[in-house]
Amino acid sequence: MYTVMIVEDDPKIAKLLGDHIDKYGDRSVVVQDFEHVLEQFRLVRPDLVFMDINLPSYDGYYWCRQIRSVSTCPIICISARSGTMDQIMALENGADDYLTKPFAYEIVIAKLRSHLRRAYGDYAPKTEERLVELDGLVLYPERLELSRAGHTAALTKKEAVLLELLMKRSPRLASRETILEKLWDDQTYVDENTLSVNMTRVRKKLQELDISDALETVRGAGYRLLPAWKEERP
Repeated sequence: MYTVMIVEDDPKIAKLLGDHIDKYGDRSVVVQDFEHVLEQFRLVRPDLVFMDINLPSYDGYYWCRQIRSVSTCPIICISARSGTMDQIMALENGADDYLTKPFAYEIVIAKLRSHLRRAYGDYAPKTEERLVELDGLVLYPERLELSRAGHTAALTKKEAVLLELLMKRSPRLASRETILEKLWDDQTYVDENTLSVNMTRVRKKLQELDISDALETVRGAGYRLLPAWKEERP
């Protein structure tokens, strides 16, 4: 059974869509708070998202970009907008497909099954999941997750890239130049504060797993991850 998150501010459409999803054996979760969609996404961890374009506060394009910063799960946009540019905007902001209202729910379910098969089922790439392990700390780059002793922290793409680099080099130093080259194509426009902010975020994710003072700043040179923690949480 797959979990499908519905981001749609028309209660009637959201209910009908959810009823059809549940009817075909999957689980639907309808978003009620349209100002904190990403937080709900992190909690629900759906396998697919139906995303309306016209939403209160922030539009669906914005939320597509936010979800894409933490996940590669399929996103199908649903909208009354039928213009070519609207569909292009959706795809360029991270959506995988686009459905125009009003739509036949049989088509919606067919699209749903097709994307789930491609992402997780018969048509999904048959590759083993990568993981990086360091003294009980395990990074899942494709899942954008970091875990230790049964506890998990969600990551952004940049956090995952940073942690993979640091964990693979540990206890050796990762130079500032190497990190910038890994994270950004053009180092010229990245200031020191941007790198510091990203490192602060990585430290916070480590702290969620009870790892403190493991990420060392070597002034003027780079950063080093020291595996001084115990494998089991106290």
